[in-house]
Amino acid sequence: MQALMKTAAAPGLVLQEVAEPEFGSHDVLIRIHNAAICGTDLHIYKWDAMAQSYCHPPLIIGHEFFGEIVAIGDAVQGFHLGQRVSGEAHIGCGYCRNCRSGRSHLCRVNDALGATRHGCFAEYLALPAGNVCALPDAISNETGAILDPLGNATHTALQFNLVGEDVLITGAGPVGLMAAAIARHVGARYVVISDISPYRLALAREMGHATLALDLRTANLPDAMKQLGMREGFDVGLEMSGSADAINQMIAHMNHAGRIALLGFLPVTTQIDWSRVIFKGLQLQGIYGRQMFETWYKMVSMLQSGLNVSKVITHQFHFTEFEKAFALGISGQSGKILLRWQ
Repeated sequence: MQALMKTAAAPGLVLQEVAEPEFGSHDVLIRIHNAAICGTDLHIYKWDAMAQSYCHPPLIIGHEFFGEIVAIGDAVQGFHLGQRVSGEAHIGCGYCRNCRSGRSHLCRVNDALGATRHGCFAEYLALPAGNVCALPDAISNETGAILDPLGNATHTALQFNLVGEDVLITGAGPVGLMAAAIARHVGARYVVISDISPYRLALAREMGHATLALDLRTANLPDAMKQLGMREGFDVGLEMSGSADAINQMIAHMNHAGRIALLGFLPVTTQIDWSRVIFKGLQLQGIYGRQMFETWYKMVSMLQSGLNVSKVITHQFHFTEFEKAFALGISGQSGKILLRWQ
């Protein structure tokens, strides 16, 4: 089969022919139709310090996908040939305390598609059946390929009750944009999303879920709050940017007893005014991955009940055009980018 691989500890990727993956009695073999490029894949492509800390070539990368089952292990039940599926990229050990307590996304020895084991940027993927998510017909092939990042958005946005609340989202990347859609879908009152990228803010306005898309180079949060008639600050904050400035602005403009869900990776040098956190009684919750599999059930149900995030997919390429796709992703002038593997 054709696969997109990290073949050496250096920038770039190689498209090459490799053997189809072997699969065990508890696995299924999936024919990949669409796969999406994630920020993790961009790190691996650039071979920066973050990628070097966990990726060990040679490795097929990629972890966001949609496909169909073409073979089933002898011990697998509940799936059938031709079934439309996506899947969870984190593979827990199954035996540690977190795995046995329903928190396998926090398994201390998680194996990760496209990072620590062969991923989905290939014609076929072998995956444990326990990580496979069957999809209803109402979910398109394209949306099926972005359920992993939609799961990040779902896990973050639904960490706290949003009904009737005023929500601030810092970072208008694809996950932040999908979080805005979820916040609106579940009943938030005002949804403000901030960024410094004109492209991403324009996409936020086009998607239409945010009450305000705020360019922090030319506007500020106090003016936004005044425009909306807000007097006390934001009730819920969703940090998606990984920016030290953004998290400090969020903390400064949270209401007392506000709640913040942290998904973005903040720099290790980030300084926070902890007195504000203490005096306001703020709750900060770190978010990692997706709750397996409560997050998957919730996002599939929301998609079936009217949640629409299709506009976050802005570009599609055939897998042989991967160099163009990755260059566009690195430029920041895109939403989600799909690679077509048909």
